[in-house]
Amino acid sequence: MRQIIALGGGGFSMEPKNPLLDTYILRQSNKIKPKICFVPTASGDAEGYVSNFYHFFEYHLCEPSHLSLFKPPTRDLEEFVLEKDIIYVGGGNTKNLLTLWKEWGLDQILRKAWDQGIILAGISAGSICWFEEGLTDSYGDQLEPIQALGFIKGSNCPHYDGDADRRPTFHNCIKSNRLQSGIATDDGTAVHFIDQEIHKVISSRPNAKAYAVSFDKKLIETELKTEFLGSV
Repeated sequence: MRQIIALGGGGFSMEPKNPLLDTYILRQSNKIKPKICFVPTASGDAEGYVSNFYHFFEYHLCEPSHLSLFKPPTRDLEEFVLEKDIIYVGGGNTKNLLTLWKEWGLDQILRKAWDQGIILAGISAGSICWFEEGLTDSYGDQLEPIQALGFIKGSNCPHYDGDADRRPTFHNCIKSNRLQSGIATDDGTAVHFIDQEIHKVISSRPNAKAYAVSFDKKLIETELKTEFLGSV
């Protein structure tokens, strides 16, 4: 079973006092104490980001670690990755993430991990990377399309409600055929894929949603059924 959990926003880095999305990710491993590895490439291994990861997950039943490409823990990255249960990719610059991963061969290692049943998760850049395409601010002062890894078909737009420009830009890119049809996720929402199909949409906020966006003579935005993980 190949699983990807794509967060539009939220998790330990955005909602440190709201553990709903991150504990959901841990539960999907079906391990008593899953080995979860943070990949902070997109942030340039920002020390505070890595520290926040450990600060959150060290208080949960798991074995946290992180993978740096700036200070690699080993020459054998494949062995290091394939012994984990969950790979959790952080946000930041999607373009830099993809470039470094391909240079190090991590993109192929992660595909092997996915094929072997290791859960792939991530937020923002760590969500876009799994799709064929996405909407990113990696290039500077505006949002633009980017080609990604293609584990999941179509395009992705995280932070759909977190930035006033995201929704109209995603719409325009799909209408103009600069992006394929895809999935947009609000902050506090995650889409759980099993074998490339949507298994469930879950949220840490009562009003956070995800949407399927396409174009067929007109723009079509369909709200996806979302399960709020907390109590209202």
